[in-house]
Amino acid sequence: MAKWGEGDPRWIVEERPDATNVNNWHWTEKNATPWSKERLTQLFIDFKIVQSDIECVVNKVEECTGEATVNNRKGKLIFFYDWELVLKWSGRLLKNSKLSHNGKLTIPNLSEENNLEDVEITVTIDESNDESETLKQFMYNVGRDQIRKQLGVYIKELKEEYSKNLILPKKDANSSETTPGQAKDVNNAKNAAQKAAAQIPTAATPISSSNNNVTSKPVGCKLDVRSLTMTEEFHCNANDLYNALTKPEMVTAFTRAPAKVDAVRGGEFVLYGGNVHGKFEELVPEKKIQQSWRLKNWASGHYSNVIIELEETSSTTKMTLHQTGIPASEYTGMKNNWYRYYWVSIKQTFGFGASWPLGQS
Repeated sequence: MAKWGEGDPRWIVEERPDATNVNNWHWTEKNATPWSKERLTQLFIDFKIVQSDIECVVNKVEECTGEATVNNRKGKLIFFYDWELVLKWSGRLLKNSKLSHNGKLTIPNLSEENNLEDVEITVTIDESNDESETLKQFMYNVGRDQIRKQLGVYIKELKEEYSKNLILPKKDANSSETTPGQAKDVNNAKNAAQKAAAQIPTAATPISSSNNNVTSKPVGCKLDVRSLTMTEEFHCNANDLYNALTKPEMVTAFTRAPAKVDAVRGGEFVLYGGNVHGKFEELVPEKKIQQSWRLKNWASGHYSNVIIELEETSSTTKMTLHQTGIPASEYTGMKNNWYRYYWVSIKQTFGFGASWPLGQS
């Protein structure tokens, strides 16, 4: 599986200095997980809650598990975060300053899917007695609101500060301020891109599906191709997985970008800003999906043939992917990208199980 920052730019388009992401059209993503863990820790360590004759303080962030990303699509910022926190706290009655009681605050559902007031905060105390129960009640009635305010600070900073510079200047923005040197650099970048595109070889041999629906014309030089087979297990029924691969709203969810999906024979699909596209060749609900499939930068007219077969068992659904006609230079990246941007993303988005593959060849 590819590490963060090593993703295929055709599937997620990163920020580039040569203005490739013109008008913020592509899906641009920032990994906010490391920053979020550090910021949440800063917000809660030594955070005091004091009122009248009671003082409580958060001593430690015992657990901080989850992830956060900030995304830009067509100039619109989209935030994904999902955190589970366990905070250790202690408290005392000021009239008895030597006696302290310890407990925990558990926050299981800090997510963009929940309003801040709906975030669950559970208060527990290590040992129960009259004083500790008083402190526990104080943390429940007063402390939870203060904790939510700190969570609100994190969300505000994530949206207003950490996302700075994620939306790039539009192509025509401040054009009057462009210097002659800057305009020359942009033109040079465009010319280089056009020359590179003109040098991409075209496919020589036709790639056909079993129904002879996918054919490329034999023009240009011969293209060396390879085949790929992957097997993955999902903790869901076959119908749920079939829907995840064919329903536009579900495809949009796991690709985290607007998707065009017309799941009928001959219908088109366009994903990841047009970098992945093709047609549906055969559809058997809960059983099989066959596609003519390509990346945007492949040789003109060349499509691979993708067959996804689903087999439902008593507790899981086994998915087997067969892909033929992959340009040899793309083979390794293709395995990683199917795994990272399809299978892992589907499991994380819909809760369809662990993300370790059964096998691939």
